[in-house]
Amino acid sequence: MPELPPVSDLLATAVHALGGKERSGQVTMASAVDHAIDTKEHLAVQAGTGTGKSLAYLVPSLRHAVRTGRTVVVSTATIALQRQLVDRDLPRLAEALAKPLGRPARFAILKGRNNYLCLNKINSAVPDEPAEAELFDAFAISRLGREVQRLNDWASNTETGDRDELAPGVTDRAWRQISVSSRECLGKSRCPFGQDCYAERARAESAQADVVVTNHALLAIDAISGIQVLPEHDVVVIDEAHELVDRVTGVATAELAPSAISAAARRCAKLVDEREVDRLEGAAEAWHQILDELPPARWDVMPDGVAQALALVRDAAWNARTELAPPGSNNPQGDPDTAAARTLALAAIDEIHDSAVRALTAFDEPDPATRRDVIWLAAEDARGGVPRKTLRMAPLSVGGLLRSRLFGTATVVLTSATLQIGGSFDGLAVTWGLPAQSANRPDTGTANGAQAPSDAETVRWSSLDVGSPFDHAKSGILYVAKHLPPPGRDGLPPAYLDEIERLIDAAGGRTLGLFSSMRAARAATDALRDRLNTPVLCQGEDSTGALV
Repeated sequence: MPELPPVSDLLATAVHALGGKERSGQVTMASAVDHAIDTKEHLAVQAGTGTGKSLAYLVPSLRHAVRTGRTVVVSTATIALQRQLVDRDLPRLAEALAKPLGRPARFAILKGRNNYLCLNKINSAVPDEPAEAELFDAFAISRLGREVQRLNDWASNTETGDRDELAPGVTDRAWRQISVSSRECLGKSRCPFGQDCYAERARAESAQADVVVTNHALLAIDAISGIQVLPEHDVVVIDEAHELVDRVTGVATAELAPSAISAAARRCAKLVDEREVDRLEGAAEAWHQILDELPPARWDVMPDGVAQALALVRDAAWNARTELAPPGSNNPQGDPDTAAARTLALAAIDEIHDSAVRALTAFDEPDPATRRDVIWLAAEDARGGVPRKTLRMAPLSVGGLLRSRLFGTATVVLTSATLQIGGSFDGLAVTWGLPAQSANRPDTGTANGAQAPSDAETVRWSSLDVGSPFDHAKSGILYVAKHLPPPGRDGLPPAYLDEIERLIDAAGGRTLGLFSSMRAARAATDALRDRLNTPVLCQGEDSTGALV
């Protein structure tokens, strides 16, 4: 292959073809990304709004992929940025650079398996388990039926099986009727629809791509599970890197709720002995009773009676699992419907068992500061006003995991508009598992701020702040409504709604409202729709892509 033009020339070609103009921050960033790829030294880049950082990392990434034949993975935190990259930036860039690179660049988007229609599930008679609150909600059942019927009609016409293609979208509850998680999947070789599987087709397409766009959650699953989800790659670009630790922590977080144990028991009905189903139901009842007596709080020590209830859950789940898939057996699957039902039941039981074991062993280390997990009891509002209690377990720090499974396997470029804290990158770097470069240290009182485990090997990384072409002080107004009452637990005060209404009117619409909970967002939406002529959209009413 002839020598490719330098990154500076490729960037100039791309910017000219796209009708833009040169930005010094963009040129500096592209050069730094190219250098990082060449030297295999990790790089953190703070690039303010308006820098054009997508082109600044895509151009050197495409050059590297075409030159070496290796795939570059680009990970984002939001669906909106994924769509921008795949629907706008990469197609235009591939066309603009086709001649200097010698061929059009190939790119693909890869999502979690549950984002694709499962042909086996939609063609089988194994529905998803309804939530307890929905069992007696006629409206929810009616709406679910309408949405599932629309999904069935869509399934006969879709070419990708991608949920984002569906417009208008459906609720998560309806989508679960036709999708499966990785744990619930039969596997390509055992599934009667394996050759036509949309998720497998997307994976095969990504294996041929120069750049694969994915999300932080899938990147975390690829690193944590040890199962290769992403294609072979030697460079990872993490956009919206300030979200990385939270997204990886979310993937590594487990929970154990009485309703989940009961749902697993229903999954096992007709597949295992009735006595094992009764044991699971009994364990769910015991778990419900013990949680009902405890207040929502973090657990530094295991409360009285919890260990016994967890042991009941663990043992009941293990017995059911042994009947579903006896150790050493080939686990004959039978007909496709039975196979699908068994796989779904196994996935549910494994999750229950693993969560119970994780909770039981979380307190083996007596000092809370040196434990791997933080454990807390959460209470969430459910229908009827009765709080639903769930035990949650999250890693205290994911720095060690990221250091060994991410930074230890590929060259990583991390970028965002906000990476520095107090003028230093060290605060975020240490949570990523990278060694601090200065005397600054994160606040060890925060859960994810615990210093990552160190080892003998030195991880090399550099940092760069390319600024922003915008003068923020002259481009926006920061307004703090000091006269409003402080937030409380009793919903949105009328004064809040009055203020929001006036601000939206003053802006002529064009407003994004950010709330601390979905409950508050829905309450504000309902109230403001009655007050405003401006259309109001709310998260969860449709797919994110459709709302955007």
